[in-house]
Amino acid sequence: MTREQRALNVIKGLPVDYLPSQITLADRTKDGAVAQALGLSDAAALDDYLDNHLAISLTLCETPLFYRNDAAKMAELEAKGYVKVDHVNGIVYDSWGMGIKIGEEGFFACYHPLQGNKEKNRMAASFLPDGFDRAILDMPFAEAARAYQAPDPNRADNLDDMVRDLKANANGEHLVVPSGYLGIYERTYCLMGFEEFMMESITDTESVEILMDKITDYKVATAKRKVAAGFKVGHHGDDLGCQVGTLVSPAQFHDLIKPRIARLFKVFKDAGLPIMMHSCGDVTCFLPDLIEIGLDMIEPVQPCMGLERVKKQFGDKLSFWGGIDTQEILPHGTPAEVAAETKRVISILGKGGRYIIAPSQEVMVDVPAANIAAMLATIKAERGNM
Repeated sequence: MTREQRALNVIKGLPVDYLPSQITLADRTKDGAVAQALGLSDAAALDDYLDNHLAISLTLCETPLFYRNDAAKMAELEAKGYVKVDHVNGIVYDSWGMGIKIGEEGFFACYHPLQGNKEKNRMAASFLPDGFDRAILDMPFAEAARAYQAPDPNRADNLDDMVRDLKANANGEHLVVPSGYLGIYERTYCLMGFEEFMMESITDTESVEILMDKITDYKVATAKRKVAAGFKVGHHGDDLGCQVGTLVSPAQFHDLIKPRIARLFKVFKDAGLPIMMHSCGDVTCFLPDLIEIGLDMIEPVQPCMGLERVKKQFGDKLSFWGGIDTQEILPHGTPAEVAAETKRVISILGKGGRYIIAPSQEVMVDVPAANIAAMLATIKAERGNM
């Protein structure tokens, strides 16, 4: 069984010979340093060592979200017109007009073009995408939402890296996942500002919906291209939760978010593809709705969801990815504690299959190399216990 088939079977709830796994570093530019700390020769050796089953593939439009710290990659994208880099202030402006802070380990949207912040607008004006209507910057939100134009989803080269990744894994070495990170809800508040989204979604719902529909149209058109390119799974990402519950109310979810995610999911479902969705936090209360519209796998499962609870309640309908604690155990525990936690999580989420063994979030730089090694050794020892 290839890694691709093993991962696909888990997502679909089909039998596997052993549970697949995935360990991803938060800052992709640190792969070499982590490899060295583990006594490996280079970043390529790290990939083999981790035995990952998935390859997360990005459109060029999305690439700045993950590679904002890679100066060479940003220069390449700038030459192609996908970003503009403010080297003085350390900000990458993407093709949506959003600013992403360079140097942060985790993703940080530091500029929101529809927020109406005059000082930041002045700083950003010369770095906004070609064709961006700068008059929008001085408009009230209601006008700006109607005037704003999303990037062209049919730009010919946007999927070039994705097609490259599919070809590189044509032998089933990895299941290539067409990233849908920074989804409809997240992209909306990143364009507006989080506080502004929360207020305007109540006081001017119509304008927020107009903006969300433009983003959804882009996502749907891009999803159709992903299907046509030959991907075997769909993916979407919207962080709807925090450690103690959801970030949006049930009303916001049902009225604003669910119908638009359903439009996107339908593209993949109509093509017969299973769907994975990323959402941090405790989104347990939204899972029945997401399953209803076609969700097959949730990632990452985080301890705040209650591993036993979520497995018992949804294990017959949903596959899981994640679970190994990245907030306390991985960064602060001993290798023995990491090994024990890894074994415990596999015994809960892996029972009966339908589980990709993984940390509950990307691995940050505060995780000691010895703990990564302990986690991986335990995964390889326990992955056959289903």
